[in-house]
Amino acid sequence: MNRQMWRFAPWVALMVLGVAGTARLANTAPPPERHPHIRAAIAELREANEELRTAAHDFCGHRKEAMERCDQAQHQLQLALDCAR
Repeated sequence: MNRQMWRFAPWVALMVLGVAGTARLANTAPPPERHPHIRAAIAELREANEELRTAAHDFCGHRKEAMERCDQAQHQLQLALDCAR
């Protein structure tokens, strides 16, 4: 009986180490982003605003209002993200 126990002891030890190691690795992933599209929209609005600001022409008089609307949209999206926390 003692001889059989020693024969299977290395396999049992490997199984225990495998289970313990897997449980630790499973919890290391960062949580998924909650609102990736809203964050991407904010970034795109920033880029569009910068493009409007540095453009060589005024887009038939619409540049100023477009920049203001981009700022307003960014602000509203940021408020939405802050509220979602």
